[in-house]
Amino acid sequence: MGLRIVRLGSPRLPGKGLRIGTVRRPPRRVRREESAWRDFFGVRLPIPAPSPETVKQALAAGSERELPAVGRRYRREMATGDERRVLDLLAQLSHSADASAGCDCEGTSR
Repeated sequence: MGLRIVRLGSPRLPGKGLRIGTVRRPPRRVRREESAWRDFFGVRLPIPAPSPETVKQALAAGSERELPAVGRRYRREMATGDERRVLDLLAQLSHSADASAGCDCEGTSR
């Protein structure tokens, strides 16, 4: 059991549970009613998604050396309020259920 990070639209693996779309804006190329069967997400949960400013900073990073600043900014965004509570919920659910959190990024490690 646990929570996996996947790229939205990638093929689902058997037994990986609910796919949660952690994106602020759904992909433009996918209609809402198509999101589940096209392997994007079963439910959209934008709260843990980085802010548009943080995404812009990450995309503008010219080297791996600039990425730690992006990570610090994102962790600050997630440290308070609803964001913190949603992350706590996902962490607890990962102990008892299979799920995948998806992003619309090319590399899930970055």
